[in-house]
Amino acid sequence: MSNALHPIEASELHARRERVFLVLSGLFLGSLTMLNILGITRFVDLSFDLGSVHVPFSLAIGVLPYPLTFLCTDFISEIYGKKRANSLVWMGLLLNVWVMFILWLGGILPGFETLDAAGQVPKDAAGRLPVFFELRELAFGAVAASMVAYLAAQFCDVHVFHFLKRLTGGRHLWLRNNLSTLTSQLVDSVAVILVTHFVAHALPIKTDEPLWPQLLVFIASGYVFKATAALLDTGPFYFGVKILSRYLQIDPSQEHDADREETQL
Repeated sequence: MSNALHPIEASELHARRERVFLVLSGLFLGSLTMLNILGITRFVDLSFDLGSVHVPFSLAIGVLPYPLTFLCTDFISEIYGKKRANSLVWMGLLLNVWVMFILWLGGILPGFETLDAAGQVPKDAAGRLPVFFELRELAFGAVAASMVAYLAAQFCDVHVFHFLKRLTGGRHLWLRNNLSTLTSQLVDSVAVILVTHFVAHALPIKTDEPLWPQLLVFIASGYVFKATAALLDTGPFYFGVKILSRYLQIDPSQEHDADREETQL
């Protein structure tokens, strides 16, 4: 039969649960890979005027898919539990390392570029490297910031989510979804900008203007974007948890009960 279960699938329900987990994990890891490669290759200027006040607003392209990663970890935390969510966070870290390894390997292998006297790929008249090397340089410049911020923010998201789940007895889904994401994205926004500038020196900072106001614009812009996306995803998250809990026949409150029993032992 074409729809027969694979030997490792215990039942149709088990197969369904694993397929949904695969979709959520794929969205998370795919978005994570995209944001790390795109990273700071381009900044978009979304500044606007509010009456007579000019509000600066600058976003790195890599920030755009970032809210989806938090929504995916919230779904996995609520439905599949803390252990699986943490495992996915570690897998994301390994994926970061893998991407950087491929970029490093691609840069050291011989190619068809004409090298200069020092054996390096020369820049063109506009001061730019060939496309791959430009991307490689920018990705390396942002990877330390990305990995530090990623670990801090994702583990913060998972731990705050489950702390609030225990604190509220599994109730008030909107509270843990929003507070965990808003807290973790503040951690991420601060960490990624500070590390990108002070360690990687990869932000488009204007040297003739004060430093900290520029850094605060980058931090605030990223956080406002992420926080707005987090608040807007509350409805889809509520709806998604209800649909998936019914479809997968999982009661998310069971994890809370298990945690409470484990704490009492």
